[in-house]
Amino acid sequence: MAQYTCSIGDGATEEMPELSDGDDDEDVDGDEGQWQWTEEDSQSVSCLFCDRMLSSVPATLQHCITEHQISLVDVMRKHRLDDYGYLKMINFIRSTKCDASCLTGLLDAPFPWESEDFLRPVLQDDPLLQTDPDELCGTEMSSVPLCPLSGDGSHNALLQRAQAAEIRARHSEEALSRAMDDLHKLKLLAQGLVLNTETRKPGNLGTVAELREDEDEAYFSSYGHYGIHEEMLKDKVRTERYRDFMYHNHEVFKDKVVLDVGCGTGILSMFAARAGAKMVIAVDQSEIIYQAMDIVRSNQLEDKITLIKGRIEDINLPVEKVDIIISEWMGYFLLFESMLDSVLYARDLYLADGGSVYPDLCNISLAAVGDAQKHQDHIAFWDDVYGFNMACMKKAVVPEAVVEVVKAETLISEPAVIQTIDCNRVSLSELEFASDFCLRITNTTDCTAVVGYFDIFFDKGCSNKVMFSTGPQVTKTHWKQTVFLLEKPIYVQAGEELHGKITVRKNKKDPRSLLVTFELRDRKQTYSLQ
Repeated sequence: MAQYTCSIGDGATEEMPELSDGDDDEDVDGDEGQWQWTEEDSQSVSCLFCDRMLSSVPATLQHCITEHQISLVDVMRKHRLDDYGYLKMINFIRSTKCDASCLTGLLDAPFPWESEDFLRPVLQDDPLLQTDPDELCGTEMSSVPLCPLSGDGSHNALLQRAQAAEIRARHSEEALSRAMDDLHKLKLLAQGLVLNTETRKPGNLGTVAELREDEDEAYFSSYGHYGIHEEMLKDKVRTERYRDFMYHNHEVFKDKVVLDVGCGTGILSMFAARAGAKMVIAVDQSEIIYQAMDIVRSNQLEDKITLIKGRIEDINLPVEKVDIIISEWMGYFLLFESMLDSVLYARDLYLADGGSVYPDLCNISLAAVGDAQKHQDHIAFWDDVYGFNMACMKKAVVPEAVVEVVKAETLISEPAVIQTIDCNRVSLSELEFASDFCLRITNTTDCTAVVGYFDIFFDKGCSNKVMFSTGPQVTKTHWKQTVFLLEKPIYVQAGEELHGKITVRKNKKDPRSLLVTFELRDRKQTYSLQ
């Protein structure tokens, strides 16, 4: 049975067995204690239980029976050992140097050689490991006697040998098929390990930075279409605040090297160039960057703006350090899509001492909502659908957070900030958090949902500070608000304090999506943003 050696990542070597494909040239007679071997099969074999060296595998097995009163064939048959069980048993005996008596008194599984560690050969090129266990135990074909091809019985003898050969061929094909399947699995395992070694960068970069390009393709493809960029550019609150921050704070940008992470159409890069930046490096992985190149040329800014296609985690910048990092990384509920991970990666790798990330401050706020009609439309609706009870659908509907514009008049509490993020100081681990909160109720009614939104600040070193909000009380943005509908409304009274706890974490299956858990009045519900 051949051995395959697989080198993994750090240089450690793992040896994994492949199923034998049999030897079609061997003849097997009907005597269970006899095997026919060619001359090349004759080789020195170490006994499993003593230091004796034998001339062949059959001689070794016979020696074990005669000298140690143990038949390995009987052990294999009794416990129905498969190929891997046989390999493990041989390596177990050799590594532990156990006495033969430990096998004769062996009960059924679990066996002492169950560990995968016993797949590693104790002796290199061990002939016992290169022997097909099926041959040792005597398969179906071995029960067909070989008859001499002479006399009146020659026809029957030929027929019997042909049948034996057919049975043997079928068994060999099955064994070869199993071996090829095993080899394919080993190749996939090795490829995965090599890919992971090549693409995973050292250090605690977070799940998004560790994604391979093909794993992240859907995210960047969504930003390759012009429609989403049109929507963002037409969001005046968003775009004009970035412009105002840069145009009204020339001293921040004058003669600086600026990095734009996720540049899209290049609008922020062009603002920075017009604000006095000496050099702007614009990076984006999506196909929109090709339009950005044309846009930059059309505005005669190609001498100041360098565009690079790729993920910030995968490319090398043409400079060692930058003075400023700008990015419009915010997603729904601020952290959806986890683009801030990439900004922090760029910050830790490229930002010069004294430099800054913009926007530099942001926070997430919550408020209570009392909107009976909205709750009826989305949740209570399932209690009676054309006369049918579909309430079981609530278990699927409620956990999906809703992104929509919330009417300011439906707010029934004062807002509460649950998290503040300083983009120049925050660590990746702090982007997953738990926070207690208290909502001071302003109206006596039913609380049907909790709404979340965020505020953005351009503050550090700015003589003209700029901010904008995505809350329900101000001009709407393309982020709208994130609504977490309650399965059952909670009755609240004006002046009351509604206490709760929120936990925000990445979805392990998709690190760009979020899982948000609320605990309110002994109720607990997890919502997903995806």
